[in-house]
Amino acid sequence: MRPRDLDEFLGQATVVGPGTLLRRAIEEDRVGSLLLYGPAGSGKTTLASIIARRTRAHFETLNAVTAGVADIRRVVAEARERRALYGRRTILFIDEVHRFNKAQQDVLLPAVEQGLVTLIGATTENPFFSLTGPLLSRCRLFRLEALSDEDVGALIDRALADRERGLGDLGPELEPAARDHLVRFAEGDARRALNVLEAAVLATPPGEDGVRRVTLAVAVDAAQRKALAYDRDGDRHYDTVSAFIKSIRGSDPDAAVYWLARMLEAGEDPRFIARRLVVHAAEDVGNADPTALVVATAAAQAVEFVGLPEARLPLAQATLYLACAPKSNAVLKAISRAGRDVAEKPAAPVPVALRDTAYPGARRLGHGEGYLYPHDFPGAFVEQEYLPEALRDARYYEPGDQGAEAAIRERLAGWRRRRQAKRGEGEGARPGDGTRAPG
Repeated sequence: MRPRDLDEFLGQATVVGPGTLLRRAIEEDRVGSLLLYGPAGSGKTTLASIIARRTRAHFETLNAVTAGVADIRRVVAEARERRALYGRRTILFIDEVHRFNKAQQDVLLPAVEQGLVTLIGATTENPFFSLTGPLLSRCRLFRLEALSDEDVGALIDRALADRERGLGDLGPELEPAARDHLVRFAEGDARRALNVLEAAVLATPPGEDGVRRVTLAVAVDAAQRKALAYDRDGDRHYDTVSAFIKSIRGSDPDAAVYWLARMLEAGEDPRFIARRLVVHAAEDVGNADPTALVVATAAAQAVEFVGLPEARLPLAQATLYLACAPKSNAVLKAISRAGRDVAEKPAAPVPVALRDTAYPGARRLGHGEGYLYPHDFPGAFVEQEYLPEALRDARYYEPGDQGAEAAIRERLAGWRRRRQAKRGEGEGARPGDGTRAPG
């Protein structure tokens, strides 16, 4: 059922629809080096086969899983000879191109640079992670998306009706509910849809009238338990984690726990999830709810203590707690602002009053002189400077107005006003019972 031309090709209208750059290039046989990047069953190999049928160039195919440096050198040598003797171009299609290591890509690069071969690479992995920069820069990247439910449904209908290449000769008839189930199960993967459809039709005996009526029960049985599309170090991993964190940040507990369940079901390392929760507790909740970090850290410890499957419970508890907590990124902003000043401004010496006095001789060096011990003052606060002179007006931490930070915001504003007022007086405070600098 693989489409034989662009008119049979379903989906990817933005890539090969009428008037698109790639469609015109295919129709005019002037395809340049390109990469087809998309999920399984989205049509990458099919597009390559359509190009192979239309082009006047010699078309060579390699699979990066089985091919090695010797295969690449053979193809390049033959392409050089073909161009020299017959003036004929060579198109090299490499399936699973992300499987090539750096040495293999380096062997291929000169041939692509010199135009000895036109490279068409197909990959399910993000090429920016798996391919070298020089090779990537010499190829035009086309991103394919998973097929829509409408496209998968049309593909199923076509396979049921086609007597030459499909299942039409078997007399299949699909219940609407069974068709809907197969469409949902496929999740945009044409190959998965056709494989399960074939299994369901073949598993259904013909009735007295010769019709194989595929019911929902048969479709469910043929599909069995679906394997979630997930990779531990690729796009699906990072995209799912991103959706998880953004759902928590967006205070949507339902979405957050859904993405958590997706990751756990797909076999994600629970310790990785726990680490992300700890980071998120500080980054996006912070002091709006200081308990959030305690809950996240406790969940991380629980993961180590009990392991899966029980660890899904503390992970879910922490996820829901963080999603429902008031949000503040003031901690992230504070450390980022401070880090920027550290990186960009001169490193001023530590003020003398703040220097360590815990070792013999420190006092003789003047360390701690003028330090005012806050506990000697009402409210355990005294108006003194803790930043270097060049940075004394810097403001790194600006609490938000959510949760506990609202109280922190008010308290901090009062302290800052008192410190500013003391600066205006031009003199330091004097403790009633002398200066003390412990530690």
